[in-house]
Amino acid sequence: MRVAAVGDLHCKRTSQGMLQPLFGAMAAAADVSPQPTLTLEGARRVVAAAIAYARSHDAPGAAVAVVDAGGHTICLERLDGTFAASADVSIGKARTAANFGRPTRGMEDAINKNRPALAAVAAVTAFTPLQGGIPITLGKEVIGAIGVSGAASAQQDEEIATAGAAALQEAAAAPREK
Repeated sequence: MRVAAVGDLHCKRTSQGMLQPLFGAMAAAADVSPQPTLTLEGARRVVAAAIAYARSHDAPGAAVAVVDAGGHTICLERLDGTFAASADVSIGKARTAANFGRPTRGMEDAINKNRPALAAVAAVTAFTPLQGGIPITLGKEVIGAIGVSGAASAQQDEEIATAGAAALQEAAAAPREK
């Protein structure tokens, strides 16, 4: 293996002649943090709990989206009969909750109370400040979020989302079998 230095970065040449960084020896503990990651299995658990809650509480519909900590969609389900745009709205609510690290209800409340400063946020980043987005946390770390749209009301959207997020937190807190 031939090692080349590019600035302070040490690299090896691949068989195609490309330089590949050597990170193993260079990354100090302070440079990298272990980040919990929401998996597809975890996202499906969240969606299943949310859908079960929606059905048991006679929600007329619901689109349930789960995103990772960066706001990227992992899982989406829409109950039969739910209006089509609810899928996009639920993704927007989930993305907003993940990116801001808090429930979207507070943003909607602030806008409804005439807080014009929030209008400027739309020029900086896409967000959906509507009730129904809840961050999914592990300890104090946001690992994703759930967004719900299409239930009987904004309040019911939030209740369904809260039930979904709680399912993952309960599973994480449960003792593991050996």
